[in-house]
Amino acid sequence: MSETGNRLRKLLESPNFEPQNYVKQLSQHSDGDRDLQEHRQKIQNLADETAQNLKKNVYKNYRQFIETAKEISYLESEMYQLSHILTEQKSIMESITQSLLSTDKDETSKEMQAAFPKETEELKQRTLTSLLEKVEGAKNIMDSPGRHLVYNGDLVEFDADNMSPIQKVHAFLMNDCVLIATWLPNRRGTVKYKYNALYDLESFAVVNVKDNPPMKDMFKILMFPDSRIFQAENSKVKKEWLEILDETKKNKVSKEKHKKEEEPPTSPIRAEVSTNPFDVEDEEPPGAEESVDLGLEWIQELPEDLDVCIAQRDFEGAVDLLDKLNEYLKDQPVTQRVKELRAKVEERVRQLTEVLVFELSPDRSLRGGPKATRRAVSQLIRLGQSTKACELFLKNRAAAVQTAIRQLRIEGATLLYIHKLCNIFFTSLLETAKEFEMDFAGNTGCYSAFVVWSRSAMSMFVDAFSKQVFDSKESLSTAAECVKVAKEHCQQLTEIGLDLTFTLQSLLVKDIKAGLQSYKDIIIEATKHRNSEEMWRRMNLMTPEALVKLKDEMRSCSISFQQYTGDDCWVNLSYTIVAFTKQMMNFLEEGLKLYFPELHMVLLESLREIILVAVQHVDYSLRCEQDPEKKSFILQNASFLHDTVLPVVERRFEEGVGKPAKQLQDLRKSTRPVRINPESTTSLV
Repeated sequence: MSETGNRLRKLLESPNFEPQNYVKQLSQHSDGDRDLQEHRQKIQNLADETAQNLKKNVYKNYRQFIETAKEISYLESEMYQLSHILTEQKSIMESITQSLLSTDKDETSKEMQAAFPKETEELKQRTLTSLLEKVEGAKNIMDSPGRHLVYNGDLVEFDADNMSPIQKVHAFLMNDCVLIATWLPNRRGTVKYKYNALYDLESFAVVNVKDNPPMKDMFKILMFPDSRIFQAENSKVKKEWLEILDETKKNKVSKEKHKKEEEPPTSPIRAEVSTNPFDVEDEEPPGAEESVDLGLEWIQELPEDLDVCIAQRDFEGAVDLLDKLNEYLKDQPVTQRVKELRAKVEERVRQLTEVLVFELSPDRSLRGGPKATRRAVSQLIRLGQSTKACELFLKNRAAAVQTAIRQLRIEGATLLYIHKLCNIFFTSLLETAKEFEMDFAGNTGCYSAFVVWSRSAMSMFVDAFSKQVFDSKESLSTAAECVKVAKEHCQQLTEIGLDLTFTLQSLLVKDIKAGLQSYKDIIIEATKHRNSEEMWRRMNLMTPEALVKLKDEMRSCSISFQQYTGDDCWVNLSYTIVAFTKQMMNFLEEGLKLYFPELHMVLLESLREIILVAVQHVDYSLRCEQDPEKKSFILQNASFLHDTVLPVVERRFEEGVGKPAKQLQDLRKSTRPVRINPESTTSLV
């Protein structure tokens, strides 16, 4: 680079460079446009050189960029694993600490209760009574005997959806329930709070909310399907709430367990023998209540564990617990305690079912394909809800297919759009069928529902297909290619034993009939228009290339055309007859691509009507023409139609359909041409 270029580079790279001042000085010191043009060229050269150097550096360091990106990705995965390990270690340490603290607190509380049992109980009850006097609408709280205060304090309630503060509350934790009271804005005497809600300790689960500044020091109370989030004053108060809530819940369960164990056995009473033969009241066998041991720790904590599993979306764990309980109670007598336990569990089963149903609802995200529904479907089947699982799975997949079709971009080229549409729909249908077979392998009764769903899905596909192909008035050749693509994709489903070809054809038959008839009308109108301008002259193609092209077109239609051409560019046929032949053969070929048995008569009648238009025109021209030379030329065209074109149409139709067309044979016989008679005006029979 020249010295001038180096100075210019340094000037532009300097940190104090100001473009406006530079342009102002440059315009003042320049002699004219030429200086400005030269300076502009220098800056442009510098920019080109800089861009070139930048490209070279990118190419030079490209491999280093890739390696650095890989290293960063590896480092990110390692950091994630390390964070996961640290989180697990932290949770383990916290659980150990909490267990040790709870053990110490249990021993201390037992010692205090042993030393001052009555005084402590009475003191707590008096304290609770004095506090509840400040709560409006809480007069009946102390009606329950033995209820006393364990802990209380101020909290702030937050909205669970947008995490915004709602109101300030005061919570009273008692030995068997929790009272939530809101602050009164206008205090009246000693009344500070207003009754808001009362929750039994067994009806909710407590979940710690991870700190996410500025949202911190929070915990959640889950009463499915509702939940409430509260914020403590600081982390210490939050920890106390969590520990005391957990300890109080455990104490209640333990107290109820000891109470049932310490109940004195009732003396056997001789039951009265009923003489009524229709008295079939259910009676528990003697000793059945004692034979069922429901005091196991996992059974006592089962309702709460189910609540936690549902809240944490651990569906497999919840169903495993239910299976474990059913296995344990399978051979046990049905006692009153068993009925009560089952009632509690049934409520959790209903809640779990509602959550799983919501997981499969179309309102949820449809990404991930059919495999994303496997988890919820499998758990519903384990719960004995296979019919509901089948219904929800198919509704979910129908919504996914409909969304995919709706999001498909409509291309300008119809065939390209149909390729994409078929690929999306039939791939989704194939994946859904495979997933259905995997999920419902042991439920053969659901397969009929899948077949019905497949037909409705096919109807949805045909609506989108017809709207793009037939409603947009595409040509018959384009429609035939699109239908061919759809049939080929439909054949892929046979690999899993699902054949929807007949369904596809039955749904398309109406639109294909309309397409054939519409194209038939176009050909008839075009033929009539050409007939009205017919001069019955030989066709002059002007160039040998055009003649060769016409011969190739006729040869592709299996029509012998050599005898009607010579060495020059003339064809011994009328332009109208040649154009009619090409249009009719094209209609026949496209119609055969679209053919299936329901379209047999439609295609046959369309061909017959098209041929009749040309034949009637030739017949009319023969009757009206007086010039013998032109009559001879017209008769030659009639012979071409009768002896060359119509036999090819009959043969090609029979090859494509598999059976002869009697109507076309009868038509050819009824239009047999006769030899030219100069004195007669009738040339066709």
